[in-house]
Amino acid sequence: MPVNLPPLEPGALRAIPGVRVGTARAGIRKPGRRDLLLIELDAGSAVSGVFTQNRFCAAPVVVCRDHLAAGDTRYLLINTGCANAGTGAPGLDDANACCVELARLTASRPEQVLPFSTGVIMERLPMDRLLAGIPAALANLAEGTWAEAAEAIMTTDTQPKAVSAVVEIDGHPVQLTGIAKGAGMIHPNMATMLSFLATDAAIAPALLPALTRAVADASFNRVTVDGDTSTNDSFVLAATGKAAIAPITDAGDPRLGPLRAAIESVAVALAQAIVRDGEGATKFIAIRVEGGRSVEECRRIAFGIAHSPLVKT
Repeated sequence: MPVNLPPLEPGALRAIPGVRVGTARAGIRKPGRRDLLLIELDAGSAVSGVFTQNRFCAAPVVVCRDHLAAGDTRYLLINTGCANAGTGAPGLDDANACCVELARLTASRPEQVLPFSTGVIMERLPMDRLLAGIPAALANLAEGTWAEAAEAIMTTDTQPKAVSAVVEIDGHPVQLTGIAKGAGMIHPNMATMLSFLATDAAIAPALLPALTRAVADASFNRVTVDGDTSTNDSFVLAATGKAAIAPITDAGDPRLGPLRAAIESVAVALAQAIVRDGEGATKFIAIRVEGGRSVEECRRIAFGIAHSPLVKT
């Protein structure tokens, strides 16, 4: 059982204007469970991502990086049950084929699709079942189904992980909702985790990569369960610009601070939920280091303690 991690309350998650999510039961590994998630973003949304630093990154990570560089992301396609990792050139072909098929069904371009996979490594995607599930995910697209989305990306997680928040900027509400999965092979830079966070704030695309990295460093890159990194880790931040505020286009804009704090609070809650639901976890421990000469020194000390077998036992 997760450590002091309450179940999702009905109605606790906010729909984000400009974002629709849909799930399908594609039978990728287990029949009858949600295992395919589609996230659709309105045109003009800004998107950025942070990925594993493992040199043996999985095929979808390679494709995601390339497609993000092309800009104009409209769709995120996520499957659980198979990680498409360690699959070589055929795995890249499979990841690209998923993008091509979704683009065909939506009259978009393959470069506008970001693919994500999680689950068993060293196996090819069951392409027949995965591709057959995409139309159902498209048909189920809706604004208010984030709880189902969180369920659809689970692997060994014992419960879905999702958080919403709202922050007032210029007298207007700005909404945020994020989901995540992860339970084992959890370690910074990054861990065996996927997280997708959306806001209706208007943030210039040029500002988003630095913001995404800063949020990841303050949240997902500060947790550990077993000290092992993985191959598929991805954190994606999307801003649709639908909130009734003027766009934030300058890094010195005073509104960026409160918005970043709100995004970071959601990411920290998701990161801590991953630790609380760690495989075999019976304790949740927060380590606070004071008096260090730098943030990096404090970080090294904290992880030295966290990874100590003596401390863990």
